[in-house]
Formats: sequence, C-alpha cells, structure tokens
Amino acid sequence: MTETPHSMLRIARRDGTTDAPPEALDLGARVRSLRQAQGWTLAQAAERAGLARSTLSKIENGQMSPTFAAVRKLAHGLDIPIPQLFRPTNSRSGAARLDITPNGEGQGLVTTTYEHRLLSQGFPGKQMLPYQARIRARSMDDFDGWIRHAGEEFLYVLTGIVRLYTEGFEPQDLRRGDSAYYDAAMGHNVISLSQEDATLLWVTTQD
Repeated sequence: MTETPHSMLRIARRDGTTDAPPEALDLGARVRSLRQAQGWTLAQAAERAGLARSTLSKIENGQMSPTFAAVRKLAHGLDIPIPQLFRPTNSRSGAARLDITPNGEGQGLVTTTYEHRLLSQGFPGKQMLPYQARIRARSMDDFDGWIRHAGEEFLYVLTGIVRLYTEGFEPQDLRRGDSAYYDAAMGHNVISLSQEDATLLWVTTQD
C-alpha cells in the first residue's frame, strides 16, 4: 500500500531524530485503566459517573463510542479533567513536544446537538482540549438543559452563524471570525442560525 503524505508525518525532536505519530487512543482501554487504578468495580464506576453499568461496559470494550455528555460524566465520575481522559496512559511530559492532526482526522464524538472532532490527542500532558465542532442544534429545545463543566472555554466561528446562550447574559450572535471566551461552569449552549450546520474551533481548559 502506498503511503500518503499524512501517513508519513513524523514528529521532529530537537536532536534531529523523528518519531512516528502516536497511534489513536483506545478510549475504552483508557477508561478501564483509570477505573482499575481507583480500585472500583464496573458497577461502582458506573454509579459514580451516572451511567448504566451496561453502557460503561460497552465503552470499555470498544462496543460503543461515548457521546460528549457521556465523556463529561466519565471524567466527573473518575474525578479527573476531561483532557486527562484522552491522555495516553504512558504519556510523559517533556521540554519539546509537538502533535499534528491532519485535516479531517481526529476522533469523532456525535450527539444530537453537536458533532465534535477531537484534535491533538497525541500531545502528552496537555492542559487544553481542542476540537472542531459542527453545530447541529437549531433550538434551545434540542438540549436537555444547560451544558456546564469545570474550566474555561474559547470558541471561534469558522463557518456559518451561531447563537451563544449563557446563564446571566443576553444571547450573542457570532459570525465567521467572531470568538468568545467564558467560564465553562456557567451554563452554556450554542445553536446554528445558518441553513447549514455552522462549524467552530472550540478549546476547553480544566481547573
């Protein structure tokens, strides 16, 4: 099979050597490893995360791709920041780090409201969770209440027009090139006002 330019990408180090790009993260194995490190049974971890035991089992065994809401619940139940959930178990921080996500690649998480594509999953010890999002929601009725979690968020509109709803503030309409930065613990939701799905660059930090 002929290698494509993307498959030939390498991570350059300061000493002139290169590393092959990291393999895609096995989220199920990562969740299982974190659960076992706490000494919790499947039932105990599922109860802490507010998920059905069968759902957690399917996630750990790679039989189900969790929604973004489930990812938040898992992180909360495991008492870790969301970025740590996508951190390889054997990751190590270093002075020189670089990760490339080719266009169109990155793990996808699809919900009824958003379609996320996680970026820079191979970066060890990262403190931010960057992802590209396609906004499928067209009304606040599409959401089951507010989205809120620890940390801060930055969004940048790539295409289309969106309306940002936040607790305590008037809704804000944002167009291509507009951005917003806000406390993620404050309830927030985003809908598309465009005929087509709007797209955003979203970056989440964790306290």
